[in-house]
Amino acid sequence: MSNIPTDLRYTATHEWVRHEGDGRVTVGITEFAQEQLGDLVFVELPQGEGTIEAGEACAVVESVKTASDIYAPVDGEITRRNERLADEPELINGDPYGEGWIFAMTMADVGAFDELLDADGYADVIAEEQ
Repeated sequence: MSNIPTDLRYTATHEWVRHEGDGRVTVGITEFAQEQLGDLVFVELPQGEGTIEAGEACAVVESVKTASDIYAPVDGEITRRNERLADEPELINGDPYGEGWIFAMTMADVGAFDELLDADGYADVIAEEQ
């Protein structure tokens, strides 16, 4: 079973979301997602500035097997990108919940964080896919 930290929230499309306070969140893909993808070889980070809607594709991760869109978990504005991933996409494989984060954003509605899946809810999503 994949590691599912209980202090994070999740989406059904395998993004994890860490609340950093003041309406800011950090986003990446889960351990389960990176295991399914295999060794990552390229990450296309979100481009530009401005607002984005929950569920909108904003980044791409590519492995030797496939490419997968990364979706915004909440409405808001992307404020930072993990530029290290341009040269080190394997950070996501090695540390998906730490150094392998993909982007950070400011939420349009801080209540949206509480509407995301908790660890148990995300475990149910994984169970349905296996």
